[in-house]
Amino acid sequence: SMLTVREHGQRVFASTLVRDGQLTVRAEQVGSETRAAQIIRIMQDAPVHDTRIENYAAKVADRAVLPTLLLAGVVLALTRDTSRAASILITDFATGVRVSVPTTILAAMTAATRRGVLIRSGRAVEQLSKIDTIVFDKTGTVTRGQPAVTQVLCLNPASNEAEVLALAAAADQHLTHPAAEAVVRYAKEREVTIIACEEWQYRIGLGVRAQIDGHTVLVGSGRLLRGEGISLDEVHERHGFLREGNQSVMYVASGGAVQGAILYADSLRPESREVIEALRAFGMEIHLLTGDNHRIASAVAHQLGISATGTHAEAFPEQKAAVVSALRAKGRKVAFVGDGINDSPALAYADVSVSFGGGSDVAREAAEVVLMENDLRGLLTAITTARQTMHLIRQNIGIVVAPNLAALLVAVLFKLGPITATVINHGSMVIAGLNGLRPLLKGDVNSWIPTAVIDKNEKGTM
Repeated sequence: SMLTVREHGQRVFASTLVRDGQLTVRAEQVGSETRAAQIIRIMQDAPVHDTRIENYAAKVADRAVLPTLLLAGVVLALTRDTSRAASILITDFATGVRVSVPTTILAAMTAATRRGVLIRSGRAVEQLSKIDTIVFDKTGTVTRGQPAVTQVLCLNPASNEAEVLALAAAADQHLTHPAAEAVVRYAKEREVTIIACEEWQYRIGLGVRAQIDGHTVLVGSGRLLRGEGISLDEVHERHGFLREGNQSVMYVASGGAVQGAILYADSLRPESREVIEALRAFGMEIHLLTGDNHRIASAVAHQLGISATGTHAEAFPEQKAAVVSALRAKGRKVAFVGDGINDSPALAYADVSVSFGGGSDVAREAAEVVLMENDLRGLLTAITTARQTMHLIRQNIGIVVAPNLAALLVAVLFKLGPITATVINHGSMVIAGLNGLRPLLKGDVNSWIPTAVIDKNEKGTM
């Protein structure tokens, strides 16, 4: 999530990553009382979903056996015609269903894998086709999970934005802090000349004090500048959003005066907006879950066009799972998309769980659908593949049942030869099987995805 500073006496959670400085901790909760143990308990208590699609064909076949045998026996008893009774036994449409349904599912799962999406089970295929609500985690899912500069603000009339950026990049060029790396990267993208830094001193949690062209340059938080005797009161009076905005701020000062400010935030994935637009076109309800505060959550939701009622901030793992459970209790079919350890409970409680190939091991193991290329557009591929698959399954049931049922009626009421019955039975089964292989055809799934999304996806992969 967002970078934060921790001081003596403040609490940190397990898995906290120290980017600068040293950390000595005292364990207040161990074993079953830790947050990790709570996450495991939540996952263990998650509901067990049914697997109807995987057993559907077998159930149909099993239920059809006895009626077919009885019908053949009745016809034989009444007509004494063994050929006619054999024709009834041959027109066993259940076998065609038993073959065509798993063929279609396996073809769809194979096709999805070729397109960079791993679907682990037939149950996931069925549930994906019914999804009407998608809940996204924020950090690392709809965002990149790393800071990026969003704005350079000049606060000194005698200076300009390029000079402010050049000073900040020069002071930050030797640092490994994510925010400093974002500034240097942004300066290089803007082809700003990064001048040499003669001397620099990094202050953990505050920023950097550097000597550049004989001038003392400060780049960092407001606390750093105040510690050097530079007031920010006038700046905050003129630019209140710097103190109350929804992005992190890095101030730049030189010669004892504030020169500018650099705003940075966790940037959106380039495909996030288009994917959410496409999901809305599919009729999906979109929700955003994050452990960040309401200010940051609302800003990201606004960029993505997600409503305030669909935005849930300051959510711990158990609260994320509770949101998913509440949506399911309302009758919604919910897919949860997340990549972190803290997303695992919500993944376990969703109808369909989706993660990234580059996500945490725990999230990847909990997910039924894995986007191997770490691209949200894979979610569209997964959903469209699932919808196409269920459509093909219904088609195949019709292809198998209709001719066999007609043949069965003819065999019962009139007379149908065993050879003709065999041709009808096996022919319909072969046609249904071939139809079930359609997902393997190149471009067949694309016909189910909005054209604008296909065009952007193809441009992104060229």
